[in-house]
Amino acid sequence: MNSSEGLKRLLYSRFLHFSHLTEQLFAIESEEFADFARLEGLSSFPTNLTSVHTIDCIGHYEPINNTSIAEKMNLSKASITKISTKLLEEGYIKRSQMNDNKKEVYFSLTPKGRQIFEVHARMHVIIENRFIDSMNDFSESELQAVLKFFQMIIQHKEKIANGEGEHGKREGE
Repeated sequence: MNSSEGLKRLLYSRFLHFSHLTEQLFAIESEEFADFARLEGLSSFPTNLTSVHTIDCIGHYEPINNTSIAEKMNLSKASITKISTKLLEEGYIKRSQMNDNKKEVYFSLTPKGRQIFEVHARMHVIIENRFIDSMNDFSESELQAVLKFFQMIIQHKEKIANGEGEHGKREGE
């Protein structure tokens, strides 16, 4: 095995480790959000981080429909329907229709949802600053290489998530 092949295998091993850590960090981020929300005086908040991110998406783009939320969050419309139904029941979002289109439903935040949106935004500033600070030891060219790597990995994983094979075709086609 040449050194390039060995380096690629090491990168793959590190990528798998990163993936496992990411799963653990989602659980930690959910706990951090709950702690942060309590510190901010909220007694009620979604315990599912995807629900919090859905509130965030709605808060940034309201009024917004189901399809647009799904596109912006890279989730299926069925997932967004399930999440939005629960958020409606819990009083975080409200449903409305535009005057020119009675068929299409749009979502916006309730005051309760707006509180979640604002707490989440403050928490993300802290997380983003932590992340940016962790990149201070990298040169511009190293950051460009890392960015290129992540873009390639994301593109590859999106193809897999969409049921596409190695050459952009669905398996079996």
